[in-house]
Amino acid sequence: MRELGKMTAEERQVAGPALNALKDEVNAALAAKKVALEDAALDARLAEEWLDVTLPARVRGQGSIHPVPQVMDEITAIFADLGFSVAEGPQIETDWYNFDALNMPAHHSARAEMDTFYMARAEGDNRPPHVLRTHTSPVQSRTYRADYDQTHTPMFHQFEGLAIDKDISMANLKWVLEEFAAAFFEVDKIEVRFRASHFPFTEPSAEIDFRCSWVDGKLRLGEGDDWLEAGGSGMVHPNVLRAAGVDPEHYQGFAFGLGIDRLAMLKYGIPDLRAFFESDLRWLKHYGFASLAVPTTYGGLRG
Repeated sequence: MRELGKMTAEERQVAGPALNALKDEVNAALAAKKVALEDAALDARLAEEWLDVTLPARVRGQGSIHPVPQVMDEITAIFADLGFSVAEGPQIETDWYNFDALNMPAHHSARAEMDTFYMARAEGDNRPPHVLRTHTSPVQSRTYRADYDQTHTPMFHQFEGLAIDKDISMANLKWVLEEFAAAFFEVDKIEVRFRASHFPFTEPSAEIDFRCSWVDGKLRLGEGDDWLEAGGSGMVHPNVLRAAGVDPEHYQGFAFGLGIDRLAMLKYGIPDLRAFFESDLRWLKHYGFASLAVPTTYGGLRG
C-alpha cells in the first residue's frame, strides 16, 4: 500500500483495487478466526462447568423462616379460626393517633423523647409531629422504643386484639385469651389470670398472666403454681371509642396486647431477644422453620 504513491496513475488504477480486495480478505480471515477461537473457548468452558439441572436440590441449600414471621403466621391462623380479621397500619404515625386518640394526655411520660422516637421536622413546620409507632393500639405490628437489653429492643413486634360490640365483657376477653394460649402453646388448657393495672386506653385494665411451672429450668405452661406475665388488656376506654367515632353509650369492647418476640422466646426456648435482630445465619439455621410449612390450626402450627 505504501508503494502506491510511487506508481503512475495508470498503475494505481490496477494495483489499488487489487490491494483493497486483498486487505478485505485478510480482515475477513482474522475476524473469522477470532470468532472460531471465542467459540472454542466457550465450548471448553461449558464442558468444564457443565451442570445437570435435573438433579434434586440439596436439603442443606434450602432457606428457612425466621421465628418472628413464623410466630406471626401461627398467631394469625389461631385468631382467624376464632373469627378475627387482620388489620395493619403505617409505621410512622402522627402523635394524635399514637397518643391523643388513645386517651394519653400531653404530660404523659410515654410522650417524652427518651421513650419515643420522634421524626425530625424542618424549621417552621407547624404540622403535628410524627413518631415511630410505640405500641399496637393504633393498629400496628412493629413498634419502636429507646430500650435495649436481653428482654427489650428498640424495634420489636406486637399484636393486639380488639373486639367491639353492644354486649362484650371481660369474660369474653378471658375466654379468647385462654383459647389462644392453649392453641399457641399446643396444650389442652392454659389458665389465665387478670391482675389489676392501668393503661390510658382501657378501663378497667388488667395484666395478663398464664399459669405455669418451672421444671429443671424449663418452662411448662398450663400447669403448676407459678404465673407468667404475658401482656396487657382491658375494656376499651370510652374516650378511645369516641375518638374513633363510636358511641360508648351503645358499644363497648375489649383489647389486649402481647409481644410476638416474647411468645417466640417462650415457645421455642430462645434465651436472648437481641438475637432476633443480629442477622446471624448460624442462629437462623438452628431456630429457623421450613419455608413451605404454612401454620394452620387443623394441620399443625409448625406445618
